[in-house]
Amino acid sequence: MTDNHSKTSAIEQRSIDYVPEAERHGKPWHLFTLWFASNVQITGLVTGALAVTVGLDLPWAIFAILVGNLLGGLFMACHSVQGPRLGIPQMIQSRAQFGFYGAMLPVAVVVAMYFGFSVEGGVVNGHAVANWIHIPYSAGVVVANVATFAVAVVGYRLIHAVSRYLSVVSGLLFLALFFELARHLPGHYHGTSVNAGTVLLAVSIFASWQITWAPYVSDYSRYLPKSTPSRSTFWWTYLGAAVGGSWVMIIGAFAAIIGGDALGNDSIGFLAHQFPSISWLLVAALIIGGVPGAAQSPYGAFLTALGGFSSDGRSSPGPRARTIFAAVFLAATSILAILAGSHTMELFQNITLILLYLLVPWTAINLTDYYLVRHGDYDIEAFFRKDGPYGRWNVGAVSVFLLTIAVEVPFINCSVYEGPLAKALGGADLSWIVGLVLGCVAYYWYAARRRPAPSEPTLQPGTV
Repeated sequence: MTDNHSKTSAIEQRSIDYVPEAERHGKPWHLFTLWFASNVQITGLVTGALAVTVGLDLPWAIFAILVGNLLGGLFMACHSVQGPRLGIPQMIQSRAQFGFYGAMLPVAVVVAMYFGFSVEGGVVNGHAVANWIHIPYSAGVVVANVATFAVAVVGYRLIHAVSRYLSVVSGLLFLALFFELARHLPGHYHGTSVNAGTVLLAVSIFASWQITWAPYVSDYSRYLPKSTPSRSTFWWTYLGAAVGGSWVMIIGAFAAIIGGDALGNDSIGFLAHQFPSISWLLVAALIIGGVPGAAQSPYGAFLTALGGFSSDGRSSPGPRARTIFAAVFLAATSILAILAGSHTMELFQNITLILLYLLVPWTAINLTDYYLVRHGDYDIEAFFRKDGPYGRWNVGAVSVFLLTIAVEVPFINCSVYEGPLAKALGGADLSWIVGLVLGCVAYYWYAARRRPAPSEPTLQPGTV
């Protein structure tokens, strides 16, 4: 791999290839602003509203939001640590666990996840744009995705740069909404009876919000210098995502109690009407505030899809390929968002829970391999070789992945399916806990009995 990419280029030139030390840049605290901006935005708020939608009163909603985010964020931040160490996108690293072709299985799941999140964003922002500038909903979806497309095409640097500014804007905006909504709570809040099963279901929803960042969180830390302390990478990521996510979701619970169906039908419009005199400004800020998170879908889907079949890290497709992919991706998700219409709350709940069931086994296997089996010691060049030391298929890891999903099924509880064990537990969804424990134990048992592939020296600048 030749080192011919400019460190100062505004448009990101690399895709799935290794980032040499000479091109590393940024500070660990940049991870805070990225993940704070990605969480403190309208889709995070709408997700928080689900705590009330599933039947919790405010105290239990806040409890479920905090527990779910703070627990789920631990796994998400642990993945972030891998970025500076390995210098490659997250799903490429999965080849060490699943094999070159075996990694296509979790890759397919993650690409589907990106589609789901992009559809969610299109529904919410499409309604907001349509109501804001008085155009049809379908046109609103298209307009909302234009900014998403532009940021995704430029890539890593712009995503981080936009996040740094919008983290301030979003922080101030949601702080104002927090106090305004809290002021109206006494007139709307009524306590309700709550059962443990509903609380655990809500915790699952919020844990899933954080865990679904895991397959691409290190994509946004991979340009940091390799010498970046792991604890700095972890904590800046965790504070931005888990703490920021908890805060905005609590605001979402406030909004759900006050707004009810109005929040689900037009989330941004409902929030903007809390300040009628400047509602147009709030709509603009809420729409723009969601751009960094929205841009991560086409950008990450490109890296993930490319990582599913590319065997050559030396000549990875660059900006032109990313532009074409982002255009096709957003065209497809725009159509789906238009067809989805206004069923926002149900859409959010189904997508987040279904993705949780599929991604928990992957995160368990990946983190176990990185921290307990190989201790972060990987042969970077081997990730790009079909017949390298990691093999084409790791049947054991694929089997653990599929087995763990199968064992989760009886514990699942969502609107399209309730497993027998979830029903017996009063609606409690423990599938993600079962999946994490079983995935970690089963994969460690399997991997510890296989001699890990011998590690070769990590690639140095100038050899890539």
